[in-house]
Parts: sequence; structure tokens; C-alpha cells
Amino acid sequence: MNRFFKSLFGQVVIALIAGIVVGLFYPDFGQSLKPLGDGFIKLIKMIIPVIVFCVVVQGICGASDLKKVGSVGVKAIIYFEVVTTIALLLGLVLAFVFQPGAGMNIDPTNLDASGLSSYVETAGKVRGTSFADFIMKLIPSTIVSAFTSGDVLQVLLISVIFGCALLLIGDKGQPAVSLIASLSEAFFKCMAFIIRLAPLGVFGAIAFTVGRYGIGSLKQLGMLVLLFYGAVIFFVVVVLGAILRTSGLSIFKLITYLREELIVVLATASSDSVLPQVMRKLEHMGIKKSTVGLVIPTGYSFNLDAFSIYLTMAAVFIAQATNTHLAMGDLLMILAIALITSKGAHGVPGSAIVILAATLTTIPAIPVVGLVLVLSIDWFIGIMRALGNLLGNCVATVVVATWEKDIDKTRARAVLNGEIPAATFE
Repeated sequence: MNRFFKSLFGQVVIALIAGIVVGLFYPDFGQSLKPLGDGFIKLIKMIIPVIVFCVVVQGICGASDLKKVGSVGVKAIIYFEVVTTIALLLGLVLAFVFQPGAGMNIDPTNLDASGLSSYVETAGKVRGTSFADFIMKLIPSTIVSAFTSGDVLQVLLISVIFGCALLLIGDKGQPAVSLIASLSEAFFKCMAFIIRLAPLGVFGAIAFTVGRYGIGSLKQLGMLVLLFYGAVIFFVVVVLGAILRTSGLSIFKLITYLREELIVVLATASSDSVLPQVMRKLEHMGIKKSTVGLVIPTGYSFNLDAFSIYLTMAAVFIAQATNTHLAMGDLLMILAIALITSKGAHGVPGSAIVILAATLTTIPAIPVVGLVLVLSIDWFIGIMRALGNLLGNCVATVVVATWEKDIDKTRARAVLNGEIPAATFE
């Protein structure tokens, strides 16, 4: 027990339980603790761009072959598209089979759409974004602006260009490579300081959520929440489990290995809050830095598995709740549109509702005002979205590393079996 209390995992679990108790019995006080959770996430996000830059540049310089870098990128994108399609199909099929919205008989004209204006406005911008606009968004105005905005994809672009340049100039670039290596160690040490605050951040985030929304907010839409949770668990255990098994590793052992990060994500509903720790742990498993540095940041925008499940499931749920008949053509349109709109989710304020709105506005049959129905449970849904997205990206990294022979399988098994101690931030 003493070891449990001293471990970060134990402290986070205790903070999680304490936050629930405070939120239930002292809701007003619990809501006042919101800055603890928000502050912790801001501290993490503050340091993410620099860590991504250092990791990617080091990885590319260590690869010593630009063809290798390109190969990793192409294979990662192919994997993302295939698995995202599977996730979208799963959400569509489960919603169609279990019909979580059936029997609600909601009249769309009676719904108050006043709370949706900002979401729909942002959704219009997302929906109207062409492929050229998307590419232009990847290019920052200046090198500095990419870091100040916190856009991981922009930082990734700069990192790849800079890493390739250092690799091509050879020995002349070694002083810069050494400097970046030293900066990387320094910023990971900074992360060690910040991550010790995780219990405090978790306590504040969960106390606020329970105090603000309460458990009762799940009752009316409980079927959708339960179906989504079940869908993500099925996807992780069965689909991702089978995919990971092709690499000779166990999904359950990977989950155990990442338990500390998953608990933090559970409490904060944000996978951003553990990005640096996850990258370090995957490297500790024996995966090359170049692969981790390219796949994980890219996956945060292109490989949102749990988000994809929710996107199609929620669209069908709203149609069922409002007694809107969906023909096979409508279902196929939902799938096709969601495959495109899901790529713009990361970094958009209120991303789940915004992207869902962008999807629905292209399907005339479904009333967009139906989004009001899922607003109250979005935080609870967001917990499992973040967990599923994180695990999906970790599995993607292992799979791409296996294809590229960038993983030491013997070490990976030893780490997951607990024979080699897990990476720490101390």
C-alpha cells in the first residue's frame, strides 16, 4: 500500500476518487476547482510543441535516410485511413442495430437552438474548407507562430523540414543536433516537474465536472452513452487488439503499461495532456524516435478512432430521436462526409460538436438543431473519445514501427511484461 500511495498512478487514482466525492457532496466548491484542471492542461500544452520539435528532429537525424522518413509517413497515412473507415462503419452499424434514439419522439421545432450558434458558425468554416485551404493551414505564418499557436501539425511540418536540412548538411549540423538533444533532455525534465502536479489537476477537473453536471445528466441519454462506451471498448479490445496481435503484442499489456496516462486522460478528457509522456514511453518500448515523432503527432489529427465512432453514431442517434427516416443513400453519405470532416477535429474549439455540425449540415435529411440533444453529455462522451483516440495512436505507432522494422520486439515484450521498469519523468 505504501508503494501504491507513493506512485503517480496511486496518487492520481486517489485524486480521482476525492474529486468525485467533493463534486457530489460539495458541488459549488467542486465547480470552483476548475482552474486546477485547466491550469494543469495549459502547463502540458505549453511544453508540447517544443518537445515534439526536439523528438522529431532527433529522430530524423538518427534515421540517416530521408527515404525512411517518407516511408514511415506514407504507411502511417494509409493505416490511419483504413482504421478510421472501420471506426466510422462500426459507429454507423451499432447505432442502426441498437437504435439508441428510437422512441424519444423529439419534435425538432421545439428544440432551443440558441446554444448552438457558435458551434454552427465554426462548423460552416470547417465544412467550407477545401483541400487547398487545409494544406495552407498546415503552413504557419512564421516559424515562431507555429509554436505560439500550439498547432502540432504546423510544428511537425517545421520539424520535418529542419530535421531533413540538418541530415543533409552532415557534420556541419552536428552542433545543432547536439544542442537539440540537450534541449530535449531539459524539456523532458521540465515535464517531470509538471507531471507531478497531475493528481492536483485530476482532482480539480473531476470535482468540477461532477459538481457542474452531476451523475443525473446521464439518465436521459444513458443509452447513447452506454452504447458509445461499449463500442469503444469493443473497438479497442477486438479491433485494435487484433491489429496489435499481428505485431506480437497484447493490447491488455499495453493498456496496463499506459495506465497512469490513461487515468489522467480519463479525468481531464484530453489526450493532449499526456502526449509527451506517451511518446517517451513508446520510445522506451524500443520504438525508434523518428517513428514515434512522426506517427503520434500526425495521428492526433488524422487517426481519431473513437471520435470517428461517435461521429456516425451521434448522427444516426439524432435522426432516430427526431423520427427522421434515413435511406441507405443517407447512411452512405454520412459515412463519406464523416471520413472527410473527422480530419479537421483536432485543435477546433468544441471539436466534437463542431465537426458533428459540419457533418449534419451536408445531410439535409437530419435536423442540425438535434445537436442540442447531445450537448449535455458531451463531456462524458469526451472521456471515452480521448481514451480511444490515445490508444488508437499508440497501436498505430507500434504497427507502423513493425512494418518499418523500427521496433525492438524483444525489448517491447520485456517492457510490457514488467521485466524492464517503465519510463519515468523523474
